[in-house]
Amino acid sequence: MLSRVRVWLNRTYAENVFFMDQLRRNPSDRAVEVHATHGDPDSPVLAAADTADLEPEGLSPAGYVEYALDQCARRGIDVFVPRLHQAAIVAHRAEFTAAGTALLAPTAEAVALFEDKATAYEAARSVGVPVPPWRRVRTADELLAAVEELEADGHKACFKPAVGAGGVGFRVITRSPLSLVQLSGFPSPYVELDLVVAALRRADHPVDWLVMPRLEQPEVSVDCLTGPDNRLRLAVGRTKSGRRRGFTVQEQWLEPARLIAEGFGLHYLSNIQFRMYGDRPVLLDVNTRPAGGLHQLSLCGVNAPWAAVQLALGEDQGAIEPPFLGPDYTVVSGPRPVWPAPLPQRRPEETGPLRSAPPAPAAPRETAPQALPL
Repeated sequence: MLSRVRVWLNRTYAENVFFMDQLRRNPSDRAVEVHATHGDPDSPVLAAADTADLEPEGLSPAGYVEYALDQCARRGIDVFVPRLHQAAIVAHRAEFTAAGTALLAPTAEAVALFEDKATAYEAARSVGVPVPPWRRVRTADELLAAVEELEADGHKACFKPAVGAGGVGFRVITRSPLSLVQLSGFPSPYVELDLVVAALRRADHPVDWLVMPRLEQPEVSVDCLTGPDNRLRLAVGRTKSGRRRGFTVQEQWLEPARLIAEGFGLHYLSNIQFRMYGDRPVLLDVNTRPAGGLHQLSLCGVNAPWAAVQLALGEDQGAIEPPFLGPDYTVVSGPRPVWPAPLPQRRPEETGPLRSAPPAPAAPRETAPQALPL
């Protein structure tokens, strides 16, 4: 009889409650226990886990590695899926391996390369993957020059942090002044150029932004599973156009994702995003961790989280083809339990064992996205 598998997710997205659900409902009928840690006691991943700890705040990356090694030893972790401090953790892969824990994460070189979007674009272009035109800017004058260059070519300019995730800091430049039109609806990503320039001139430090044309839909996120031998095991694109979502295995999306995943050591689960620039797909972003929407591949008969855990454990299933492509769908919110009451915050110097999660409450207080067919 196969032994129980212990999997740890650290400070992960709320949507990864579905990642946990899929691990438990694996097609191998293997017993799986999930450990979760987070800095927010109201994160639903804590209540969804079998055991959970509240993470200490204020740890340096090196301090967090020590904390993680202690968690793996005390909790008997077989597979660790790191999100927070991923770069520092994968740099110590040998220590986790010696402790009996497999890291479900890419190589240290891949994590460092794709942490910076500018170096990511340069790397992708070097292997023949199309990228949008972009300029790295740090000052108001550099921003103005980049915006004027794009507008002269007929493009609407946008900017985003060179380092970041999840669309945080993304804005679209407009020259239209603020009016009641913007104030009468929901907040939008549009921001007036003069306001951005004024903010940069007032700032006491430079920014680090990429300025590029606003790319068009559809957006296609290719979820990849790659082995430590640099061979792709699974690639499925999730399409998004407005509210409508769907799936694709067209090579115009999968081939550039394959070049990146196999060419740069994006081992295990990664997510590579594309959008349209004119009439061709170009790279938008590379995520060196599982996407929050990975569970949506279940609509194609694929349990990607479990396939990744098996691969990390050395149980290679070979190439995985989705048996079918699921129907178009949309994403809605649904209730998920949280811990009954917030736990007291721990001081940064308190790095010892923390409380385990109490039983899930009857009345949920937080929601997480859930994929449903249209």
